[in-house]
Amino acid sequence: MGWRIVVGSDSAGFEYKEALRAQLDADPRVDAVIDVGVGAAEDTDYPHIGVAAGRAVADGSADRALLVCGTGIGVAMAANTVPGVRASVAHDAFSVERLVKSNNAQVLTLGQRVIGLELARTLVGQWLDHTFDEASPSAQKVAALEAYDLASPDRVAGTAC
Repeated sequence: MGWRIVVGSDSAGFEYKEALRAQLDADPRVDAVIDVGVGAAEDTDYPHIGVAAGRAVADGSADRALLVCGTGIGVAMAANTVPGVRASVAHDAFSVERLVKSNNAQVLTLGQRVIGLELARTLVGQWLDHTFDEASPSAQKVAALEAYDLASPDRVAGTAC
C-alpha cells in the first residue's frame, strides 16, 4: 500500500504546492493526494491550512503531509499545534532524512521563498523513501515526545485544535 499524503499551502506557497502535488499524483509510491488548499483565487492564512493538514494526519485519513508557505516555518508551527503531529521545515537532503528517521515526523514543510523548485522536487522524492525505524536509538526520544504530547492539558481536556 502506498502513501496517503495531504498537501496544502497558503498563497505564498501555492505555486510549489501545485507542482509538488502533481509530482506526488504521478509517483507510484503514492496512493492518494488530498489537497486542503489553498486554491488559485484563495487567500487563506497558513494556520488554517497547517491545522487542517495536521488533523488529517492525526485522525488517520492521511499518512503524511507536505505543506508549503513562504518559509515553511509558519505551516510547521501550525501543524505542530495538533496533538500527535510532528512537523518541521527542511531545506536539504540530510534534514529531510533526519526528519523521518530520527524524529518520526509525519509532516514535511518547505519554503517557496527559500529554496528552488527543483530542490523542492528532489527533497519530496527523497522524503517518500524514508521511514522511521522503531528499533533505532531515536525511538526512545520519539517515545518521550509522544509521552509529553499525551500529557498536554489540551489532550487531556479534549480541547486540542
